[in-house]
Amino acid sequence: MDAATKSSLLWGVVGALSFLVLVQGYELFAARPIAATVKVGVALAVGVGATVLTTVARGRLPGNESH
Repeated sequence: MDAATKSSLLWGVVGALSFLVLVQGYELFAARPIAATVKVGVALAVGVGATVLTTVARGRLPGNESH
């Protein structure tokens, strides 16, 4: 696996885990919990979105020397 693909996948993992941390913080203060299926579904969508966005934007960001 090349470094660019690995980097994009890791950013996807960071995005998904960050979302799950935010949901956990929300649930500490909310009266109603969020269903686990909703959490997992949205976390997967955020992870895929972050991965795709990282891949697409890699060559377009100013100051990026990886292209």
